[in-house]
Amino acid sequence: MVKRYYGGLISATPTTVNSSSASGLFNPTQHMQAKRAGNWPSPPIVYKIYSWGSGDSGQLGLTNTLSYYAPQQVGSLNWTAVAVGYSNSQAIKDGTLWAWGSNYQGVLGLGDTTDRSSPVQVGALTNWSKISAGAYFSMAIKTDGSIWSWGRNTYGNLGLGNTTNISNPTQIGGLYDWSSISSGETHAIAIKTDGTMWSWGRNDSGKLGLGDTANRSSPVQIGAGITWSSVSCGGQSSFSVAVKTDGTMWSWGDNGYGQLGLGNETSRSSPTQIGGTDGWSKIRANYNSCAAIKTNGTLWTWGRNASGQLGLGNTTHYSSPKQVGTDANWSNAGTGALGTRCLITKTDGTLWAWGSAYQGRLGLGFTFDMSSPVQVGSLTNWLTVATGYTHSIGLG
Repeated sequence: MVKRYYGGLISATPTTVNSSSASGLFNPTQHMQAKRAGNWPSPPIVYKIYSWGSGDSGQLGLTNTLSYYAPQQVGSLNWTAVAVGYSNSQAIKDGTLWAWGSNYQGVLGLGDTTDRSSPVQVGALTNWSKISAGAYFSMAIKTDGSIWSWGRNTYGNLGLGNTTNISNPTQIGGLYDWSSISSGETHAIAIKTDGTMWSWGRNDSGKLGLGDTANRSSPVQIGAGITWSSVSCGGQSSFSVAVKTDGTMWSWGDNGYGQLGLGNETSRSSPTQIGGTDGWSKIRANYNSCAAIKTNGTLWTWGRNASGQLGLGNTTHYSSPKQVGTDANWSNAGTGALGTRCLITKTDGTLWAWGSAYQGRLGLGFTFDMSSPVQVGSLTNWLTVATGYTHSIGLG
């Protein structure tokens, strides 16, 4: 049996593809067309990496330390995932893991603390699946469901039962049932395949969701629930936001700017539901602000807004979700806990940016802030963007 896609045919075995292209691989535009058409299974995907913003530590991966105000291609094709920290970057290509930029306290996972200005492979393994970056530490999940960490470990944020810095990937425990991971500035939260959610690291303001403010150096389950589907950790005075399988959205941690979306500025140390509605699909906790996309494709933001990062046309802070415009075709809220900006994709593959443009971080070719969404370039094959404190990395 075969499924028809724009540009080719794909068999019931997902890895077998027949296409008009010489390589037999679908390009990003063909993938987006097939995805919108609702065909199944999904064909193999190849993406380019683009970077922009500050390059002072080589975090753009362009072999120099210059800053760029518009997206620049990094290396070749076949990238599938990206993550960024304070001034470092990680990516996965064909199951291999790569890192570049600032290597403060071993955050690149290369066994040393030397900065890199172009992608360098981390070890020789080929089974890396997902990555996430905190300020100065990194997390990754392999295809076997194991979870690994490295970098700065001041608050036990590596989840290894201690506070010792590690410059090589080290497995957390001996379990193989991890599904997803999100890293904040100094804490991390992960979801297992059974739907349980676990947290560790720094716990000021209760951002671990455990009902107290004690740090943890190894994973601890948040409540007894088994219905969590996604989670995102924020930066600075950190907080966390998660969505359950029923589409309800929950938050906890610091709430100084109303970033919990609860209509007030009171911090919480346990998950608290945002509003009484469901229908939430994708979330992204940022630097004291948050963005979320509903199943109907509408985009909502709340929290700190000093640089216009809520995209509402002003710089007013909001403590409950506010809709950004009237468009209903928003697709991916991106990742990264450290930015005072948003870079979010639409279902047509376009990328839109707003908030702080310092050092060209919006990718718009200039350095003045924007308080409403502005399209980044003219590409129509963007998948997602990860934003760090100083730079942005996108897949397109």
